[in-house]
Amino acid sequence: MIDWPNVTVASQLASPPGPEELQRSKCLLGFIPVVYYSALLCVGVPVNILTAVVLSRLACRTKKTLYYYLLAVTGSDILTQLFIIFVGFLLETAVFHRDVPALLLQSVSAAEFAANHASIWSTVPLTVDRYVALCHPLLHRQISYPARARRIIGVVLALSLVSGVPFFWWSDVWRSSRPPTSLDAALIWTHVTIIYFLPCSIFLVLNSLIIRTLRASHRQQQGQQQEQSGGGQDDPGPQRSTPQQQQQQRRRRLGKTTAMLLAITSVFSVLWAPRTVVVIYHLYVSSVHRDWRVHLAYDLSNMLAMLNTAVNFFLYCFVSRPFRATVRDVLLLPRSLGPRRQRALHRPQAHTHASVSSLC
Repeated sequence: MIDWPNVTVASQLASPPGPEELQRSKCLLGFIPVVYYSALLCVGVPVNILTAVVLSRLACRTKKTLYYYLLAVTGSDILTQLFIIFVGFLLETAVFHRDVPALLLQSVSAAEFAANHASIWSTVPLTVDRYVALCHPLLHRQISYPARARRIIGVVLALSLVSGVPFFWWSDVWRSSRPPTSLDAALIWTHVTIIYFLPCSIFLVLNSLIIRTLRASHRQQQGQQQEQSGGGQDDPGPQRSTPQQQQQQRRRRLGKTTAMLLAITSVFSVLWAPRTVVVIYHLYVSSVHRDWRVHLAYDLSNMLAMLNTAVNFFLYCFVSRPFRATVRDVLLLPRSLGPRRQRALHRPQAHTHASVSSLC
């Protein structure tokens, strides 16, 4: 980030700059991060607000737990954009590194980590819900309902808030001239475990089981089709093929929802991997404060990681037809006509009693 000194912190340290302070690394990107984060905020916040409105309508219309979990992910992304991008990267760069108490900076740091943890861990119940829906459909119909989903989301948000408290003592890696201490090492390893290693392990295991179940179902479907093509060519009646077509449509819907889930978790794993590597490198090899290459890598990795908060809307639009239709209804609401409203009123009835919790 841009090296603007914090007058309050400098006065509290009350120590003259040493040789290592004069050799501190400089930000090579200049104002590029400020421009990038400003553009990301101007695009990401309206897009996420639109996503929240659309998911709220779909959740109220269909009463499916999937939309509640996606709504929690979107709300956490909005909090991440406000606390980390707006407050952490923009206001701290322009305002907070002036004459501001260090207590305020540390409190903002704890809020940033809490919002970040909520943004990432809100995806875990979504992954678990998809795993149960695909691998244990009968159990999913018994345990998956909106009231339980709201309780799970509340627990996740509360735990995320509690997990951000220890990071009140997180040191500013851009401006701290001292080498990392044992407290810094404990916080860094706690951070990378909570924010990357543990959720990615859960995503890897559950997604592997989901993919294996889908492949087994696909092989079973191919076997049934081969048996019917070999012995049932004389009587291709419509009554016989109707249940099979419904089953194929159900599998197709589950496949699209699974593709969306894999896309969300894969994008998160790819975008957050560089930041995790750079933080560990800063701890054991070279400090951000002293090495301009680590400083540059840390800036770029943060920019990539924050991009994760603004891409889910486009994934939803790419996968889900109901999501795209609801987006059109929201954007065209002031100009909507009578037939459009009638179609919107008749559309929920077809989805409300659906047994499969999916986007499509």
